[in-house]
Amino acid sequence: MKDQFQILVSDPLSGDGIEFLKSIPQFEVDVITGQKSESLEAIIHRYDALLVRSQTQVNKTLIQKATKLKMIGRAGIGVDNIDVPAASAANIIVMNTPDGNIVTTAEHAISLLMSLARHIPQASASLKKGFWEKSKFKGTEINDKVLGILGLGNIGSVVATLAAGLRMRVIAYDPFVSQERATACGAALVTLDELYAKSDFISIHVGLTRDTYHLIGDGAFHKMKKGMRIINAARGGVIDEAALLNALNRGDVSGAALDVFEEEPPSPNNELLQHEKVIATPHLGASTEEAQNRVGLQLAEQTRDFFLQNLIRHAVNKHIIS
Repeated sequence: MKDQFQILVSDPLSGDGIEFLKSIPQFEVDVITGQKSESLEAIIHRYDALLVRSQTQVNKTLIQKATKLKMIGRAGIGVDNIDVPAASAANIIVMNTPDGNIVTTAEHAISLLMSLARHIPQASASLKKGFWEKSKFKGTEINDKVLGILGLGNIGSVVATLAAGLRMRVIAYDPFVSQERATACGAALVTLDELYAKSDFISIHVGLTRDTYHLIGDGAFHKMKKGMRIINAARGGVIDEAALLNALNRGDVSGAALDVFEEEPPSPNNELLQHEKVIATPHLGASTEEAQNRVGLQLAEQTRDFFLQNLIRHAVNKHIIS
């Protein structure tokens, strides 16, 4: 590989990560954030690497104009904003940082669960308006309640461990996980229909794929325990939002806590945002200072290793590597 590499950071990356990149003599680093697609397309041909978070849309058009690009790095786990097949066709490695957000996202899911059980956001808003409505915000204990975890991967397994520590009864559905792994984090594996039928709370921890798109729809809600509560801090689109709204209005679902939406940011007209039984946050799962520093530094290290040592870590399209 050549001696000098042009690196473009097009989304906010942690100061530690930027400082690390700029400390490498072989790297020339440009931090240009908040660009419109046309502006990015006009300059992308200069760069060997593009480092992003979730804001930059790395679509097929951009990739076709990136004639020098060898690597796309995503600070975080999701690559929904990157056209991975187009990158693969152009022989561009796509890497993410799957380990940096695990604890932070799991903690946010538990925070949403607790807030949902005790109506904390609604009660706080009411009190700040001058009301004292104790009876209106009567909650439910989570002790001895059944938490169903959909997806027992890195984040889901931490959620299971935290929930078991709160003395919840944890069950999980994940066809790719062994019972031994589930037991190690305090969960019992069940079928998907069993998870729907038995859970007082369901927390979603799967990626968005063709198989999981609208996985939680009308059919799923009709199989769930009446009055259950649902948490999604994974990916918008796993829940069919229209089906969730109907389930809330029927009373089949007594509350939903959403950190992600099919459209982000969601439209102001999204009825879920106005629903009294819904609490929502603007995709904050990975938004802690510690996590941002961690993924920024990890991505910077992966970029160094790729260009200076021919070492590839956490590539999501490994099949293009000869």
